[in-house]
Amino acid sequence: MASPVKEEDLLVPTCIHWTTDDVANWIEELGFPQYRNCFTTNLINGRKLVLVNSSLLPRLGITDFDHILFISSNVRQLLGLEKPFWNRSIADPPNTPMGSYLDKISRTGPSVEKLTYSQFLRHC
Repeated sequence: MASPVKEEDLLVPTCIHWTTDDVANWIEELGFPQYRNCFTTNLINGRKLVLVNSSLLPRLGITDFDHILFISSNVRQLLGLEKPFWNRSIADPPNTPMGSYLDKISRTGPSVEKLTYSQFLRHC
């Protein structure tokens, strides 16, 4: 029998569970059908979407600066993450529990694939 869903687990953005096609459909809905292939070829699913930022997008094949800013902003909005301060070191860990959790589950492996937000909160 499955354990009941905890309230804090409902705070996790549903896009985390998106498939590669779901992410590709989302990028099309944003108005960028030309980038669908960039996301599908690079196997960007909901968990990998957490890693998509302005420094990763050029490596995916997206080089238009305005598009990079717009897509990065929409990824943050989709995930409920705040825009990082300009003077924040990239070596700093994410500054919110949700940001830390999203970063953790963006990785692959059996231990993180089943990690819930409530489990993460208990162990940090």
